[in-house]
Amino acid sequence: MSDFPTNAPTGAADATAATTSSAGRVAGDVVRAVVAGVPDRVSLDGLEETYDARWAEQGTYAFDRSKTREQVFSIDTPPPTVSGSLHVGHVFSYTHTDVVARFQRMRGLEVFYPMGWDDNGLPTERRVQNYYGVRCDPTLPYVEGFEPPHEGGEGKSVKAADQVPVSRRNFIELCERLTAEDEKQFEALWRRLGLSVDWAQHYQTIDARSRTAAQRAFLRNLGRGEAYQAEAPGLWDVTFQTAVAQAELEARDYPGHFHKVAFHRVAPGTPDDGAPVYIETTRPELLAACVALVAHPDDERYQHLFGTTVRSPLFDVELPVLAHPAAERDKGAGIAMCCTFGDLTDVQWWRELQLPTRSIITRDGRITRETPDWITSHSGQGVFAEIEGKTTFSARQVVVDALRDAGDLDGEPVPTQRKANFFEKGDKPLEIVTSRQWYIRNGGRDWTTEDGTARDLRGELLGRGKELAFHPDFMRVRYENWVGGLNGDWLISRQRFFGVAIPLWYPVLESGEVDHDHPIVPSEDVLPVDPSSDVPAGYTEDQRGVPGGFVGENDIMDTWATSSLTPQIAGGWEVDPDLFERVFPMDLRPQGQDIIRTWLFSTVVRSHLEFGSLPWKNAAISGWILDPDRKKMSKSKGNVVTPMGLLEEHGSDAVRYWAASARLGTDAAFEVGQMKIGRRLAIKILNASKFALSFGVDAEAGTGEIVLDPALVTETLDRAMLAGLASVVEKATEAFEAYDHTRALETTETFFWTFCDDYLELVKDRAYGAGAAASDVSPETRSARVALAIALDTLLRLFAPFVPFATEEVWSWWRASEGSIHRAPWPTSDVARSAAGDADPAVLTAAGHALAALRKIKSEAKVSMRTPILAAQVAVPAASLAGVEASVVDVRNGGRVTGTLDLVAAVEGQGDAAVQGGIVVVSSELGEPEARKKG
Repeated sequence: MSDFPTNAPTGAADATAATTSSAGRVAGDVVRAVVAGVPDRVSLDGLEETYDARWAEQGTYAFDRSKTREQVFSIDTPPPTVSGSLHVGHVFSYTHTDVVARFQRMRGLEVFYPMGWDDNGLPTERRVQNYYGVRCDPTLPYVEGFEPPHEGGEGKSVKAADQVPVSRRNFIELCERLTAEDEKQFEALWRRLGLSVDWAQHYQTIDARSRTAAQRAFLRNLGRGEAYQAEAPGLWDVTFQTAVAQAELEARDYPGHFHKVAFHRVAPGTPDDGAPVYIETTRPELLAACVALVAHPDDERYQHLFGTTVRSPLFDVELPVLAHPAAERDKGAGIAMCCTFGDLTDVQWWRELQLPTRSIITRDGRITRETPDWITSHSGQGVFAEIEGKTTFSARQVVVDALRDAGDLDGEPVPTQRKANFFEKGDKPLEIVTSRQWYIRNGGRDWTTEDGTARDLRGELLGRGKELAFHPDFMRVRYENWVGGLNGDWLISRQRFFGVAIPLWYPVLESGEVDHDHPIVPSEDVLPVDPSSDVPAGYTEDQRGVPGGFVGENDIMDTWATSSLTPQIAGGWEVDPDLFERVFPMDLRPQGQDIIRTWLFSTVVRSHLEFGSLPWKNAAISGWILDPDRKKMSKSKGNVVTPMGLLEEHGSDAVRYWAASARLGTDAAFEVGQMKIGRRLAIKILNASKFALSFGVDAEAGTGEIVLDPALVTETLDRAMLAGLASVVEKATEAFEAYDHTRALETTETFFWTFCDDYLELVKDRAYGAGAAASDVSPETRSARVALAIALDTLLRLFAPFVPFATEEVWSWWRASEGSIHRAPWPTSDVARSAAGDADPAVLTAAGHALAALRKIKSEAKVSMRTPILAAQVAVPAASLAGVEASVVDVRNGGRVTGTLDLVAAVEGQGDAAVQGGIVVVSSELGEPEARKKG
């Protein structure tokens, strides 16, 4: 459509038609704009405060929910974790989202751009513990009006040993108190950055709306058989005392020792005549939990042992020797002990070989305090008595000493670095303990539905990944690899405090035993519920914990179980059907690459199970911010940079420029130099705009108006410039549509600097019109002025998504009556093409090179650019000669050539094609520099 339409097309652009009929536009696609308020001195200072307040007052980014789904572009904005301060990595990725939002809004779509705060979960708990100097003890009573013993500032914390225990309710109140303060700071920073969020559309992952959505989704998963509980081995963090899901693991190097341990044959008589079977292990403290020895089925060394049994050293338990393809022949002795449980391979063997469960590590990370019933020998019981209640480290020392004394340790332990699983927020290796936990099916395990149908959920979710448009597309493989490599369903229960409660109770039988197999389920109309304080229907509080009564589920849901529902929460699922119909499925999920396996995948799972669809059409994946050592910036590494100081020092437009200069999916270095370039660009936009608007007089009307009438552009150079600009608009639009905002910025910026360095300098004199009165303005002068205005109008809108403050400032100088530039239509090439006709953009290039060649002789002579050239002969390559000739008057004026200017065809080898396009000044005569004007 035209930039200044009176007849917009139907569909998504209907909103644009309304916008473009605002004041200043007249029939015939011609705009008249009054120039007013151009400051004497331009400045970026204070623009953020000025325009943030104005946008809020005018509702510039408010979502208009009267639009249909086809007219809406909805964004599933990442809710930042409210557990401290934002860092520059957040600024990086959220800027990427904002430039897309601004582009789509200017394209005429109504943008649904909410903001959420991720409050619940372990990061908030840790921050509260450190900040207030408390820790949660659910056994303690609630204290009315409790005030914490400590109020921590930035960088301060209280040691765990000094933290005061408080009740769960007091602890949750402190979590809510601190996150409320953090959210205020986060919003202030986002506003300073210029995020075009509708601040009326916001939520917390712990508020009533989010709790209701998370509990409703869980109950529906439960009703369909997609959620289930199981007593099973699971990863456990002994520090935080909580189960951990596969998606939250980090494999890290951990120091250890290989111990060569002898197992003894039960029935000698085979070729080895009863020789010991040696295994090598880094965890000898788990010998008492050993249930089998396992080797690869093709390993010839152990063929004769398969089907036989051995006895474990020290504990004298008979164990089978079994084959499994997951055994690594080239690792250690090639045969390993399977303990329940030492690592995830043990879990695999236990499940697939149907082995018994012999757990000895408890939730506190210590050896069980009761001797297991499978250890029957007197000597074995004696050894176990020495390790009861000890940490795994201390138990290991006892077992190794005992093995050495018994002669079952071959040689001394050999140091090694082993890979151990850690909780991504933890400091100690995870243990695997058996406990009752809640799971949601995610394709990680086989699933047979109640009617006996085998459902290929993994295949279904891989299919969803193929439907989703990833930007960049190569990020798709990360999703596919994650789904393909799942080895278990999604464990969602957590043994923590600040989160969404699992909304269930359990009957207490007359025997006093809790019946976990028949949970008491609330109806959806009473959600949200807290089973620790609320009572299920049909019961009274005095029946809590007594025979014939009930108990509440103590666990909460993992934070991803709520965050996986952000499209539903923000969109008003089941509570605001009108809104939900207009925004879901959403158009865009922007996020970081490191949480494809968690946030992106879990959101796909929940939407697929509930709606049978994707939650959004597009996923825009940002890269990481790297420090000067090329390492990822993160809070845990301690190498982050907080952004408010950067925004204050360089300006928000400058920081946004740096962020937008990086493509999606590409890691970028933290680079202050790039921010300085961005600031220079923003200032140049102000200065160039001030120049372009300094002539605003229409000779025909005799008014202070600028008329953007393509028919008034008559000069070759002006038309060539606009021809180039038309191509820029088309390329930038195409780039934005492909989610390549960086290419849109690069294309626009490259043209802009040519516009400033070449075109403005070339047409300056013609645009001034030698000081002629308004009634005497020549067609050539009017052509320059109108071309400048059309170019400015277009460039400002092209830059608006990237540098919103500087562009809004310039827009206010001459287009304030039309509202914000950020509600103006995205430019098309129509007006520039109409003005350009069949002009060749190469004319501007050639003229610019000629001007540069003339300036070069002044630079080499070390004289001012104001110095006149009395005569010059310029050799121009044949391909550029016509272009320079067509704009020779502007070249003369720009180069201050007061005498003859002879253009001749360059001979072969004359001039350097890489410098000034091969244009070279053959001879020249410089005059006396003009005296500078005083004052």
